[in-house]
Amino acid sequence: MKFIGLLSLSLFVTSCVSIEAETVDAEKDLGYCAQQVQKSLLYLHHDTIDYTMMPRNIQNNDSVWLCHKATADEWCAGFWPGVLWYDFEATHDEIIREEAERYTHSLKFLSEKPAFDHDLGFLIFCSYGNAYRLTGNPKFKEVILATADTLATLFNPNVGTILSWPRNVEMFGGHNTIMDNMINLEMLFWASKNGGSRNLYDIAVRHADTTMKHHFRPDHTSYHVAVYDPETGNFIKGMTHQGYSDASMWARGQAWAIYGYTMVYRETREPRFLDFACKVTDVYLKRLPDDYVPYWDFDDPAIPDAPRDASAACVVASALLELQGYCKPDKAKTYQNAATKMLASLANDNYRSGDKRTSFLDHSTGHKPAGSEVDASIIYADYYYIEAIMRYKKLSEGSDILANLDNAIPHVR
Repeated sequence: MKFIGLLSLSLFVTSCVSIEAETVDAEKDLGYCAQQVQKSLLYLHHDTIDYTMMPRNIQNNDSVWLCHKATADEWCAGFWPGVLWYDFEATHDEIIREEAERYTHSLKFLSEKPAFDHDLGFLIFCSYGNAYRLTGNPKFKEVILATADTLATLFNPNVGTILSWPRNVEMFGGHNTIMDNMINLEMLFWASKNGGSRNLYDIAVRHADTTMKHHFRPDHTSYHVAVYDPETGNFIKGMTHQGYSDASMWARGQAWAIYGYTMVYRETREPRFLDFACKVTDVYLKRLPDDYVPYWDFDDPAIPDAPRDASAACVVASALLELQGYCKPDKAKTYQNAATKMLASLANDNYRSGDKRTSFLDHSTGHKPAGSEVDASIIYADYYYIEAIMRYKKLSEGSDILANLDNAIPHVR
């Protein structure tokens, strides 16, 4: 199959976003992403084309994506279509758009069946959400709205949160909610503003409030899992599933909190959420290593020999480029500088896959306690990396980094 090369992007304008000698050349970085996308597509289509097979990871000495079938329990299936949509936004390559649509359509079944997994926001809003944002096709909107209603069925009003792992409700002895679920709220907020029920907004706000109350320690580091009594709603315990220990700060979990509460503030304009987003951000930034790419868990005693998690850096960099826009100048500058440092580090050869692999980045960690996807390329790292680079480029050009998301004028903290 022939793929059109990268089209010329807008001239990169030097940004006020800088940190010491670190710089980010967004146009060059997006060009790199486009090249890797082309390599991935050539591999994926080298034989029979199956648009239900989604890139998931590249491990060990492998050079090409291990693909997983898009099923109800494959929570990462929406990230590859999302990568393609961001690549189309950057390149305006119509063949990339066609590929994005084909992969996206493979997830339509999730809007037509009961909830089997809690990560419907990751699955549908990263794929169909970007598809609708860039095309305005009402067919994409219909799928988002239907899936938002499905996600809402996992909300327990006694507890005030969405259930995680509905297919295994007694996994930790109660109503389990993981920090990752903060990201799934974005689809509920969006749906409530675009033809869905007001109840979707109320569910999202209550989930965020309940999580803020019980999912964090006094120093604002987060548990991975909060367990509640499903009948009384009482908080039972906070614990980990993918982190080092119940008392540790798992890097990606804290990243989800930073991104999630930034988004909740955007959607609600409630100052308590902005204040909290800054608090969970500050404790994360304070403990980063010099290159601003975290170890997989901040409390792993093996540091500095513990694996890194580039995916957490990508999530946080993208979040900070939004969060800085809601803050007063001094705080905004701190967050801008941190995001720039993260993206500059991720762009160097220590983290880039380059010619070795078809992915954007190496050195992410999925589930270290299970020995799964440790020091690997993982598709969600690539998704949040290209999202962050797109946001950086728009910010440097003075554009709205969240175009088409119905933003109000931000408050400042």
